[in-house]
Amino acid sequence: MSEQIVEQMTDASDGNASAAAAEVRGITERARRASRRMAGANRAWKDRGLRAIAAALLENQDNILAANAKDVAAGRANGTSAAMLDRLSLTPQRIEGLAAALENLATLPDPVGNVVRGQTLPNGLRMRQVNVPMGVVAAIYEARPNVTVDIAGLALKSGNAVILRGGTAAAHTNEALLDILRDALDSVKLPADAVQSVDKYGREGANLLMKARGQVDVLIPRGGRELIQTVVRNSAVPVIETGEGNVHIFIDASAKEEMCVNILLNAKTQRPSVCNTVETLLVHKDSTVAPAVLKALSDAGVRLHVDGRIAPLVPAGATSFPATDEDWATEYMDLDLAVKMVDSLPEAVAHIRQWSTGHTEAILTNDLANAETFIAEIDSAAVIVNASTRFTDGGELGLGAEVGISTQKLHARGPMGLSELTTTKWIVQGEGQVRG
Repeated sequence: MSEQIVEQMTDASDGNASAAAAEVRGITERARRASRRMAGANRAWKDRGLRAIAAALLENQDNILAANAKDVAAGRANGTSAAMLDRLSLTPQRIEGLAAALENLATLPDPVGNVVRGQTLPNGLRMRQVNVPMGVVAAIYEARPNVTVDIAGLALKSGNAVILRGGTAAAHTNEALLDILRDALDSVKLPADAVQSVDKYGREGANLLMKARGQVDVLIPRGGRELIQTVVRNSAVPVIETGEGNVHIFIDASAKEEMCVNILLNAKTQRPSVCNTVETLLVHKDSTVAPAVLKALSDAGVRLHVDGRIAPLVPAGATSFPATDEDWATEYMDLDLAVKMVDSLPEAVAHIRQWSTGHTEAILTNDLANAETFIAEIDSAAVIVNASTRFTDGGELGLGAEVGISTQKLHARGPMGLSELTTTKWIVQGEGQVRG
């Protein structure tokens, strides 16, 4: 989490009238008008917009990469961590992935107008509850230019307008992406103002978004713990809280070695800077797979933070440290892993309950009863059996993309896709009925 971003959001004075306030007010008003047009757009029209954006990303790939190179160079010069640089960086493959996600999003059903429930009441009234767009969605995030495209695509498909605050670390990339998004929308006669940014207003822009109650319908922070909690504490706009990922995997005594090795390598090393990467490994005392798992992880460059019972199993030459309570609480977002031996499934559950952030937990087991117990007793947004934690992802779960992983329990929980960017409307139709 960048301290600079937190500073940018908290340094602004609430009572400081500025030109930015008028400008941001204008942005929210244009977004409101755009949201009404988006709410009336049919699926075919919105899908044309998504496909136009996908094509424009590929056509303008060189410009995007050139802008991104400036941000990455600045980040490296400023001492940005390797994990944050990874999140900041775009490659041709990642741009192709963003375009593919938009194309996939266009194939998904339109959530707007979906009937949640309905019936004819005894008095003849016909009622139904349907999904409708949120309206104006705002997002505050850091050093993640892919989020600019993901959130814009999801907001558009679900009939919303979106206002973005992507932070200074990705300023050049986000500016290039915003121009591409707006031009693509205009090319299919959708309102360009359905995607706007307050990045040019820096700290004031972020603060004003958080205070824009009545102008912005929902605010979604996405980033590290400090960023998220700053938004939660300071926002007058309703917030959908995405959470940090202190993710656990528990290896049960019955789990097979090959599966454990493959899953742990994927969950820890495929992309260690993201929130669904495993951060703590719990190993049952009767399991025999720990030496092979630890060696595979060490060979892949993972630094092991181990308790006293695991320490004798660490292979020669591995980089390891004694684990402390700080390790159990840490979302490393890097090639570090905390490892602890436990005596039982209940002990593993107790450890997870104490230290989890409620994001994702997994069990590797060949015991169906233990798998069912783990599912029942773990209260996180996602619980996984015998698969990598990297599957807690909107794209992987068939949502097309995601706004973030919600760890709260109101409205949305887990990967947030199209339906999570809608609310509901009650429609009641009668023939003159009055209430007795």
